[in-house]
Amino acid sequence: MRDRLRRVDGGAVTTHILLSLGALVMVFPFLWQLLTALKTLPEAVHVPTTFLPQEWNWASFEEVFTAMPYGEMLGNSVINTVGRTAGQLVFCSLAAYAFARMRFRGKNVLFALFLSVLLVPSSLLILPQYDIIQRLGLLNSPPALFLPGMFSAFGTFMLRQFFLALPRELEEAARIDGAGPFRIFWSIMLPLIRPALAALAVITAMWSWNDLLWPLVVNTDPAKMPISAGLTSLEGQFETNYPVMMAGSLIASLPMILLYLFLQRHFVQGIAQSGTKG
Repeated sequence: MRDRLRRVDGGAVTTHILLSLGALVMVFPFLWQLLTALKTLPEAVHVPTTFLPQEWNWASFEEVFTAMPYGEMLGNSVINTVGRTAGQLVFCSLAAYAFARMRFRGKNVLFALFLSVLLVPSSLLILPQYDIIQRLGLLNSPPALFLPGMFSAFGTFMLRQFFLALPRELEEAARIDGAGPFRIFWSIMLPLIRPALAALAVITAMWSWNDLLWPLVVNTDPAKMPISAGLTSLEGQFETNYPVMMAGSLIASLPMILLYLFLQRHFVQGIAQSGTKG
């Protein structure tokens, strides 16, 4: 019995050591980002580099708000993220419910066409999407950031898997009570896939917040750029102010960290259950 307990304790210690090392590897870039933001520019570019700053310089966190319209860019990022996330939660859930529960001619063929979009690189869609936004007169505007990203084949596929895993008896009981298709979807089926909705919200929000190529294409005005595109303006041709760039990047990453911490339990549960039934 003692040998068994020793093996269990030894295995637990090894597991905790490996998990601690993995956590250190994940946290180290953020720690290095913070320490670089607290250095002066000569110290940040000094070779060999130093780990801890010799002078704790907090001015970079103030300078980032004067080097560019940081507040407006953060607001544009919020608009872009909220618009894309809300759009995908609404449109993807409706499409997923139709593919999972409704019967109509050509459903499987249409769903296969939906999935084929995942095989197309997103960069190939930039030209037609840009042409649409230009014809609508929405260049250099907040809607140009989120309109093309309000629907995704990935979100539809993910939510469809959850709808397929729900028992059909729930719908049959609701129909007997006189509920229509939309009432069944909104009041019964949608609340049951909250983990999937939370997972899709986190994935979409992180992707929208970090998107760089599309905002650089459609919004060239710095006041209309999100923070992901605005931070690139801090990179100079001959010299880059790394402490200010790191300070701006650190502030920009905080909203996504807080969002993940808030939805962590639902996110993990949604990812773990996304492929339970096909």
